[in-house]
Parts: sequence; C-alpha cells; structure tokens
Amino acid sequence: MIQLPASQADIDNIATWAKYNKRLCGHCGASCCSLPVEVQSSDLIRMELMDEFELEEDLKQTARRLKKQHLIEHFHSKTKTFTLARMASGDCLYLDSRTRRCTIYSQRPDTCRNHPQVGPRSGYCAFKRKSSA
Repeated sequence: MIQLPASQADIDNIATWAKYNKRLCGHCGASCCSLPVEVQSSDLIRMELMDEFELEEDLKQTARRLKKQHLIEHFHSKTKTFTLARMASGDCLYLDSRTRRCTIYSQRPDTCRNHPQVGPRSGYCAFKRKSSA
C-alpha cells in the first residue's frame, strides 16, 4: 500500500513539499508542471524548437523568435538559459490539461527529466493529489 502525504503541498511554499518517492507520481496531478522550467539550447533542439545550426548564430535572435511564438518567457543571456512559457493557468505549455500528462514526454527537457533531484528543494516534490473528475 502506498503511503501518500497527509496534506497537499503549496507549490509556492517548499517547506510543505513531500519527500519524493517515485510512486507518488501515479497519484499526483502534475503539480511540478506548474513550476517555471529553465532549459538549455540542447533541450530546445530535442524539443524541436530550434535547429543545431542556430547554435552558431546569436542565441538572442533565437530567443526573440521563440518569444514571438509564445514558446519561451525569458532568455538569460549570461547563462544562455531559456525559461519556457506557460499557459494562463500557470501550467507548462506541454501539459495536457485533461490527462495531466506531458505531451512531449520522450523529448522533455533535462530539468523535467531530473526533477526532483534538481529544483527548488532537491529530493522533494510539490505533491498534489489528482482531482477526481
């Protein structure tokens, strides 16, 4: 029997997050998909949002194009890190709102692949039970 956390996390208060256990994911409403996602150029290539030849160009141009397409929110020129855009609900653009599952799972960014080992509170997740709809 899976022991679920007694209370649901407040995504903005990492002190309320649950100690991560991979079995939680099957019962979670994908609250991690409401966190800002920082990605590198290699992630954008895997996600097919940019081509490898764009690495040779000014990444600011790529960032402008992706912002215009509403695919990124921000580009950090010092770290060459992009922040993916989110829907009005705060969810990731690639989260299916009906199933609460990633629509690009095999192409997902490294940040998502490595969650929760990396992130605001390493080893913990903002667990929220799936709503019964």
